[in-house]
Amino acid sequence: MTKIRRAKKPTPRPDTTPSPAPVQAAPTPARSAPAKAKAPAQKAKPKADGKGQPTDTIKVYTRPGQGTRPQNAGKGEAHTPGTLRLFYALKVPVNIANPLAERQRQLRGNWRAVRADQMHVTLAYLPSVPPEKLADLKRLGTRLTEHLPPMDVKLRGTGYFPNEGSPRVWFVKVEAEGLTELAAELRAGIQALGLETDEQPFKAHITLARKKGPAPRVPPLTFDAGWQAGAAALYRSILRKTGPIYELESTFRFRGTPSTPDPATTPGTEKTLTLEVTQEKA
Repeated sequence: MTKIRRAKKPTPRPDTTPSPAPVQAAPTPARSAPAKAKAPAQKAKPKADGKGQPTDTIKVYTRPGQGTRPQNAGKGEAHTPGTLRLFYALKVPVNIANPLAERQRQLRGNWRAVRADQMHVTLAYLPSVPPEKLADLKRLGTRLTEHLPPMDVKLRGTGYFPNEGSPRVWFVKVEAEGLTELAAELRAGIQALGLETDEQPFKAHITLARKKGPAPRVPPLTFDAGWQAGAAALYRSILRKTGPIYELESTFRFRGTPSTPDPATTPGTEKTLTLEVTQEKA
């Protein structure tokens, strides 16, 4: 009997080919916050040379009113926008101011001469006055001057502010009995009103010129002249590129009776201005 052998089915080999990884759906990107502005890159500090000094120059710019204090015609006080620049002063009469202006012809270089019609003796300076305080200052001037007699003002020699180094102001010194006391009372009254005034010691003078650049000094001059001041005044100072403009706000008459009137300086009979010029020592 013939046996029929059945062929064995081959055992299937396992598939060793790696199956591809399942594809995952990309996540939905979240809404990002608005990008912040990049801070400006800081400039690298300049390298120092062998002496420890920077080799580059960095310029620093500031906004108006920040980090600097404007100069105000030698007064040295800052002005606040929206306020008034004011000062109490004695007005120099024309027959004294004009001969002084003649001496300004000796100026050389970058001196700016003060006009004859603007010459005065400053008693107190107020750099920043709110407009609503103007009436208080007028009342103060009236109260402090109405009992005073006219003042005999005498001119002396010329000088400079500062006297050492490079001066900024050329002036002539003046003297008058009671003038220093009036200036002190005005400044005390200004401070009592809560207002700023100059803190420099009072030195009675008439400014003749201000220096705007290199300029030589004028040889010293000695003046023999004077006038009788019958009033003080409150002025407003308005700055212009060509120089300040002074507007009269109020006049305060000296209504007291002088004890010993000087006939040489009574109103309308001011002494004739004579000059003695002394050469500056080398």
